[in-house]
Amino acid sequence: MGIRLLSLVPHAKQLLKMQSGFTKNQLDVPKGHVAVYVGEIQSKRFVVPISYLNHPSFQQLLSYAEEEFGFHHPQGGLTIPCKEDTFLDLTSRLQVS
Repeated sequence: MGIRLLSLVPHAKQLLKMQSGFTKNQLDVPKGHVAVYVGEIQSKRFVVPISYLNHPSFQQLLSYAEEEFGFHHPQGGLTIPCKEDTFLDLTSRLQVS
């Protein structure tokens, strides 16, 4: 499982490189952050620090997203199929630590 989680980071970096070709309106992501689309039915866009990618709880969400969606994201960011409240709870705990 540790090897699989580590394999997510290069994919996230690849997505960030792909985003560099987008226009300012599409990108609108500060340096050191990544766009994340969260939702089970309708996705909502969040911008989170890249440092979250190293946190075990966030990596667990990314693993679930990989199983559900793979790594082809037409929206240009990571898609995490969880409830928005769950995501907000996780990120609020990451901000404190």
